[in-house]
Amino acid sequence: MTATNDASDTSTPGVARAPGPTLHEQLLDDPTRPPDPLLVESPVFLGDADVPYRNYISPDYAAAEFEHVWPKSWQWACHTDHIPEAGDYYVYDIGHLSALILRTDDGEIKAYFNACMHRGTQLRPPNSCGFAKQLRCPFHGWTWSLDGQLIDLPDRWDFPHVGDESHRLAEMPVGEFAGFVWVNFDRDAEPLAEWVGVLDDHFTEFGFEDRYIETHVRKRLPCNWKAAIEAFLEAYHVRETHASGKLGDEVTTQYDIFEPNVSRFIHTTGLDSPQRPSPRTEQEIFAHMTRNLRSGEEALELPDNVRARDFYARMVQEQMGEKYGHDFSELSESLTLDSIEYFCFPNAFFFPGLSLPMVYRFRPDPDDLDISYFDLLILRPRPVEGAAPMPPEVIEIDIDESYTLAAGLGGLGRVYDQDTANMAAQTRGFRASHKRGQTLGNYQESRVRHLQRRVDDLLRAGGYDPDS
Repeated sequence: MTATNDASDTSTPGVARAPGPTLHEQLLDDPTRPPDPLLVESPVFLGDADVPYRNYISPDYAAAEFEHVWPKSWQWACHTDHIPEAGDYYVYDIGHLSALILRTDDGEIKAYFNACMHRGTQLRPPNSCGFAKQLRCPFHGWTWSLDGQLIDLPDRWDFPHVGDESHRLAEMPVGEFAGFVWVNFDRDAEPLAEWVGVLDDHFTEFGFEDRYIETHVRKRLPCNWKAAIEAFLEAYHVRETHASGKLGDEVTTQYDIFEPNVSRFIHTTGLDSPQRPSPRTEQEIFAHMTRNLRSGEEALELPDNVRARDFYARMVQEQMGEKYGHDFSELSESLTLDSIEYFCFPNAFFFPGLSLPMVYRFRPDPDDLDISYFDLLILRPRPVEGAAPMPPEVIEIDIDESYTLAAGLGGLGRVYDQDTANMAAQTRGFRASHKRGQTLGNYQESRVRHLQRRVDDLLRAGGYDPDS
């Protein structure tokens, strides 16, 4: 067991932690032991130099990202439920790149560069999905089978230089992980399993592939894609952004980095902050956790000699079990309640918990580096019997619109409004600031620095010097 945090330990950079017990100790105090991956600790100190604002506001830097980062990175493109049958297709766009993903007649998933081999016309429109028995170009009618074979070339007599093999549709690497289909625009890319690293092992404990999409929201954000991601990489903002500067329920959050592409935080629910001058009683904690379940002003009562966290976890398991037809009684309190967030570079978040079952994806706007797009999915357990519902239509929300327009988010809509409320002001501040970079915490914001470093890694590998 790790030692209790010592906030006074500042002799070694990156070692200092918040006062009170570690998250590892807190999880071991739960009556149900959490899955082993949640007990792994992997802090990494990545330095303390400022991160230059040019990383967010430089057109040259943004252009280099489109050239060296996005074409070289594995990204989830769609859920397997989007293409369940032969002929189902889905178009994934990132910047100016476009992938056409489909299921072939023999059930295999393939991904093609979404461009005709004749004169480059896109075979399917951006952000589209549907069904096709074959892929026919809308410009001149060149046609390919689902497995990429050229099967019809009008006036073929005029193209003696075109062969069936030379003009097959160009494939790109494709793979499946956690129920999602991933693509990489680099035809020499490393295998997906190598890219996702520890996720492949950790997620064997979570059954993530056995979930379906209940809600899908896409929000347009007024900030660079990295700033959008970074707003969700730390819990340091919780007190000010979500609690108006008041001391809330925050307790020690654990931050982990699993090189090269994965990072994580675990933020507990239903425990009292060691920073509170007057600790709350278990009944007070329980009253706060169930504040949205009360009828009128009457608070729910906590049985004697039971922790609020433990009792509330059982309530959630029973409610979710009744709603989705599963028995969740064997889940740990942590996996039931806590905010457990994995990030996979460059743009994907996965929450394996029961009550916070989100997936995020962030993408840059190809023409405006101050705009990005945030896909927010809520995933639920598949039915024990029968088919899961098909993926819902995407709810599009513009910059000035509220997440509460998406009824499927419930009370989370207001929280996400708070999460993204500071983004326009931060974007303006990048340009207005006399100090030309942001100063990060060594531990709580280490995942932000990890993201920035991975971008720099790929830029340098492509021959672009971020410091020039």
